[in-house]
Amino acid sequence: MENRRFFLFAVFGALLFFTYQTWKKDYPAPVVQEQAAAVQSAPVATSGDALPAAPAAGASPAPLPETLANSGARIEVVTDRLTIEISLAGGDLRRAQLTGYPLSKTNPNEDLALLDDRAPHYFILQSGLASTEKPLISAETQFTAPAARFVLAEGSDVLEVPLSVADSNGLVLKKTYSFKRGSYQIALLQSVENRTDKDLQASPYARLQRTPVSAGYEAPFSQTFIGEGFYEQKEPGSYRFKKISFDDLRKEPFETTQTGGWLAMLQHYFVAAILPPSDEQATFSGKPSTVKGYLAQYHGPLKTVAAGQSASYTTQFYVGPKLQGLLDDVAPGFELTEDYGILAPIAKPLFWLLKKAHQYTGNWGVAIILLTLLVKGAMYKLSEAQYRSMARMKKFTPRIQEIRERFAGDREKLNKAMMELYTKEKFNPLAGCWPMLVQFPVFIALYWVLNESVELRQADFALWLTDLSAPDPFYLLPVLFGASMWLQQKLGGQMATMEPMQQRMMQFMPIALTAFFAFFPAGLVLYWFVSNVISIAQQWYITKKIENEPAKVLAKK
Repeated sequence: MENRRFFLFAVFGALLFFTYQTWKKDYPAPVVQEQAAAVQSAPVATSGDALPAAPAAGASPAPLPETLANSGARIEVVTDRLTIEISLAGGDLRRAQLTGYPLSKTNPNEDLALLDDRAPHYFILQSGLASTEKPLISAETQFTAPAARFVLAEGSDVLEVPLSVADSNGLVLKKTYSFKRGSYQIALLQSVENRTDKDLQASPYARLQRTPVSAGYEAPFSQTFIGEGFYEQKEPGSYRFKKISFDDLRKEPFETTQTGGWLAMLQHYFVAAILPPSDEQATFSGKPSTVKGYLAQYHGPLKTVAAGQSASYTTQFYVGPKLQGLLDDVAPGFELTEDYGILAPIAKPLFWLLKKAHQYTGNWGVAIILLTLLVKGAMYKLSEAQYRSMARMKKFTPRIQEIRERFAGDREKLNKAMMELYTKEKFNPLAGCWPMLVQFPVFIALYWVLNESVELRQADFALWLTDLSAPDPFYLLPVLFGASMWLQQKLGGQMATMEPMQQRMMQFMPIALTAFFAFFPAGLVLYWFVSNVISIAQQWYITKKIENEPAKVLAKK
């Protein structure tokens, strides 16, 4: 009885877990009311949220306006990884397409735009300089560029894109973006030359602004995090990765000053981040925008630029996929954006095995099957204990039914008789629970590996399964999963000892999970189906082995 209850609790716990994820997706955080008509409206510099004050004694940068739309001229930058549009109004990144990551399987010729200033997925990266009196570089600053299109040449590893303002009230302002071959990192060097007769204080800033709408297709019933990620300093030399949903940000904005760290906007598979110098003091903040969406903002320290002198400021950005192993060297702690949560110590080795299997097979679906075989093989001894317990329970089914019928009206005597049976025959009905409990973290870690790994996005398998990150278009895999679950129930024989209500619940379970998994990514359902098939084979083998044990003992005698 305890074994059955544990199983039911585990199944219903999993159902509640996935139902909660779906509910969060169907009822996302409310979007802040926009104060502008549409993204395509004429450019208006709206007085809005000021960037946080930089850490300087007695001085802080001037507030910076937010700009919803930007119709200024743009230049195009093309590398082997990115295609970017930079507006000459402010020198901001208004669009960034990721080469080799199609928008969808049905639209393979258009690359996904992680940054985009077109509705509904509004997501831009602004940057500039601010003095204590006024913004030096803002969305109203008009830059010039030596060309309208920059392309990373064959044989070249670095592409630099210079923008400049010849004279702005006695100041010469420059922005230089640097792109590297094979990289999603972007370096920004900003400089100011003070040609006035007064000293100037200036600091760099950067701002990510977006709406809570993901770029690209998202499978239903596969809720993933979208919001801000912050590498927070707890004490000198000690940091932690903190995720803040847009809903939480709306309720409780944050602002903090620390040395090092970074700030990012996260979504399924992809991340855009502001990466200041790790040895400089920085102010980070996050909050709803008064214009559109939400803000993740950085402000660096103020520097004094004496009359006739110049100063420069460096900021790094990352705009790209959360590729395993690629993020480790981007910034300290940046690999934590590969969001496996508290199960990361289990999930990362599992992904390593999955990647190795893919290197040998060239097919992510086959790699999932091989990984399932490896995991089930490693867990065989635990599974054996579980199935042995189930086989022994099946063996004593007639006696359990007889006891249940005899004490149908007396729960106390029923429990006492069941305990006497367990003691006499020397078996523990909970023996099948503990192996399941030990395996549960591994299965959940596998779920996150298959759900979070961008490497599996739009991956082909075979036949009709052309996208393992999307639901099975013909629902055949969920049906096979349901059939395998029904067969497991029949092979286990545990339903015969259940009460009528429990039997009906168990009979309904394969149907309910089939309907539920019909909307899950095919890669996840493939794993569960293959796992069930292996479990059926293990269960059949162990059951037959136990059934033949008395005959072997007699033969030896």
